[in-house]
Amino acid sequence: MKKLNAIEIENALKDLSGWTLDDNMIQKCFTFKDFKEAFSVMTHIAFECEKQNHHPNWENVYNNLTIKLSTHDAGGITQKDIDLAKSIEEIVE
Repeated sequence: MKKLNAIEIENALKDLSGWTLDDNMIQKCFTFKDFKEAFSVMTHIAFECEKQNHHPNWENVYNNLTIKLSTHDAGGITQKDIDLAKSIEEIVE
């Protein structure tokens, strides 16, 4: 998969509210009501990741979830990351 250039990433992030570019990854932090809700959403996201065969770097602390996306095989951000971020947004909504 082709690595996106800076302009392509910037344009894609315009449609992904709250997602930012940091350290060659796109990332977003989510806050939920409690741990149970955060874990429930993580489980739903995990099934979608398996479906897309693309897996995030993520960290969960109580009701906070930080997700970072990059395509390691491509050495940066690809359309796979953008597509997964969009799917994550749909799940969280």
